[in-house]
Amino acid sequence: MSGFRSGWDGSRHTLGAVQQLAGHPLFVTMEFSMRSRLAARLALTAVAAAALTATAAGTALAAGGQSRAPVEQLCGTNDLTFKLTEKTQAGGYLLVTAKARPGITCYLEGTIPSASFGSSPDSEVTPAEQAVTDSVKLSGATAAYAGINPKTTDDGYGTEYERLFLAVAGDETGAVTLKLPGATLVDKPVSTNWHADPADAVPSMN
Repeated sequence: MSGFRSGWDGSRHTLGAVQQLAGHPLFVTMEFSMRSRLAARLALTAVAAAALTATAAGTALAAGGQSRAPVEQLCGTNDLTFKLTEKTQAGGYLLVTAKARPGITCYLEGTIPSASFGSSPDSEVTPAEQAVTDSVKLSGATAAYAGINPKTTDDGYGTEYERLFLAVAGDETGAVTLKLPGATLVDKPVSTNWHADPADAVPSMN
């Protein structure tokens, strides 16, 4: 029992000695030095992590020392809104105006729209131009224009239609239906390509 009491007293003496040492200037200096080294290591770790993140981002943006070009999106039918206007010059034609929906930026290829006035193959528009023209970048208020001449023959024959079915070429599954200004006589219809300037979207006269 006396041995147990003696050991307990020794532990108390040791604890008291440590408590006294904690207030010693040398002990305080050592503790401060250890904390400073720990803070420095943490700071270096944070800097290294930031540098690694920046390097990874640079690697993702560059390959072989060259920056990657942004991926350009082609316009689909559902990316656009369409408006149909009747024009009287050049013998009369229909001007289609296409704009990108809010938040969308895309390129409309310089080909004719996929358009028809009905289910008959004779009501499908054919190209009024001989070659593909420049693509049009659509975003915000920027628009593209295509001019459709519904009747290119000089006689009084044809079929009357009241609607135009329109889509971006190659994306006919999302075709929209546009109401014509009135009953329109159609025979061998043609269309210009999409253009950035409406003056370039005037189809040939009858």
